[in-house]
Amino acid sequence: MGGKGIKRIKSLLGKVRAVKTWQLFLIFVLLLFASATLLRIDHVKMTELRSAVISADESGNEFELADSLNALKDFTTNNIIVNIVDDNGLKKIEFGTGVFYLERSYTRQATALLEAASEKEIDDSNPHGNIYADVSATCKGLALANGWSWDTPAYIDCWQEELAKFPESELEEGIIKVELPSTELFRREFSSPLWAPTATGFVVLITALLGVVIFIRFIIWCVLEITLIIIKKS
Repeated sequence: MGGKGIKRIKSLLGKVRAVKTWQLFLIFVLLLFASATLLRIDHVKMTELRSAVISADESGNEFELADSLNALKDFTTNNIIVNIVDDNGLKKIEFGTGVFYLERSYTRQATALLEAASEKEIDDSNPHGNIYADVSATCKGLALANGWSWDTPAYIDCWQEELAKFPESELEEGIIKVELPSTELFRREFSSPLWAPTATGFVVLITALLGVVIFIRFIIWCVLEITLIIIKKS
């Protein structure tokens, strides 16, 4: 019985060894390289589309911005995008574009609201006057001196710094009030699937399956070797 068992196990070991492990491993390494290359290409394409969104945001062309956002969303949601993002100083892997903001859209909208407030007429009974008109005059002077554009973060920062100089009571009692839009309204992030039926997706899938085959093959080989040793000792 022991002899027959040993022969069967040796026969199975022979079949496992028929395909050389180094051959499978070589193919696996080549597929890993191909997968990494294709994933990199898709990531670069996503980065280019995201840069196009930022450029459109800076230009102020709403139609171009909408088209570029749609192109980025379509590509990201239909491809595997592996992205390394910074999360409070820590690097982590995400599937998608990561968070980005339409900063110029925000500054344009915020500045428009502030400028509109600075031009409003106020009731003479307001002892504080139009605070926003005073701030606008100050920041416009600084903008001319420093070469700021009205739709840049520096101009908005000037407004916020100048408004902070007024006592809170004046801002509460003044007739002219402005609610700046939340930055969350200009926050964008598109997620990608963990797998997609693309060339990249199929290469990654084949690579993963071959990795599983190599792992199972190794486990089977270990089990058969251990079993053979046990039978020989029994």
